[in-house]
Amino acid sequence: MGANTFGTKFCLTTFGESHGEAVGGVIDGCPAGLLIDFNMIEEELRKRKTASTSTSSQRKESDKVIFLSGVFEGKTLGTPIAFIVKNEDARSSDYESVKDIYRPSHADYTYQQKYGIRDYRGGGRGSARSLLPCVVAGCLAKQILSSQDIEIHSFVTQIGEVKKDSFTHEEIQALLQKVKEERDTVGAAVRVEIDNMPAGLGEPYFRKLQAILAQAMFSINAVKGFEYGEGFNAASMRGSECNDAFVNDNGKIRTKTNHSGGIQGGISNGEKIYFNVAFKPIPTIMQPQQTVDVNGKEVVYDIEGRHDVCVLPRVMPIVEAMTAMVIADFLI
Repeated sequence: MGANTFGTKFCLTTFGESHGEAVGGVIDGCPAGLLIDFNMIEEELRKRKTASTSTSSQRKESDKVIFLSGVFEGKTLGTPIAFIVKNEDARSSDYESVKDIYRPSHADYTYQQKYGIRDYRGGGRGSARSLLPCVVAGCLAKQILSSQDIEIHSFVTQIGEVKKDSFTHEEIQALLQKVKEERDTVGAAVRVEIDNMPAGLGEPYFRKLQAILAQAMFSINAVKGFEYGEGFNAASMRGSECNDAFVNDNGKIRTKTNHSGGIQGGISNGEKIYFNVAFKPIPTIMQPQQTVDVNGKEVVYDIEGRHDVCVLPRVMPIVEAMTAMVIADFLI
């Protein structure tokens, strides 16, 4: 399968399927001498882990990272960093009943058409578990950014039809529990903010900073929308409302407002970068659905098993990791 590498200077190549021996990656371009914060990696993987809440999949994985190369005495060597995370609780028998059918809104049909073969166990390469290596690489990227005081924060701003500036963990769980009891799933939206950004990151044409951020977000399972700055709201504004006037703030050039979302002409302007990401509902629902099998015969699809109700809260470390990799790539 092509296109498994993300980044140009700070690069991550991932491998593995949901029910294979392991998932893992190779990070190339990480500077030498970086003291790895293994506790950070463990904590971010814990946030992404299944079975951490009653509304997530109850698949239980230790998610222990095994570094194979590129690290010595806790520091990066500047050489490729290879690592794996073993799959320990894959229950492939859960998927026997769907091996010959195309699940609605999954990648079963498109994978089959492209490759002529697919791993139906847990979605194979299309599983959210294949994004786990991004979290590991993202932790290293965050440490690179931290040396420049660049910080990344994410907030849940929408769950289904409910919108807020941000949700508490308890509010998220209460909403998701209600959806679970209805044997359904729900979509969500996340806002990301990047503080203390230097001006000048990004390219003015095909590698605009917002374009690569969008590419990174759309590489995450279930993402359906991306907007930065005023986004779609800009379509209803006048130029007199949307323009960001420049001011001299004690000798530093800044903008009075930030409708641009910290990016102008594809290049960071030194203001806070912010963007929104929309996620569709997870397509595996605990209700009968109409579909077809590999022979085109119409069938009713009804499955039980261990499945998430929403991408939240497990997607948050992935969103931050992909963001960190983009900024680190441009920074390097």
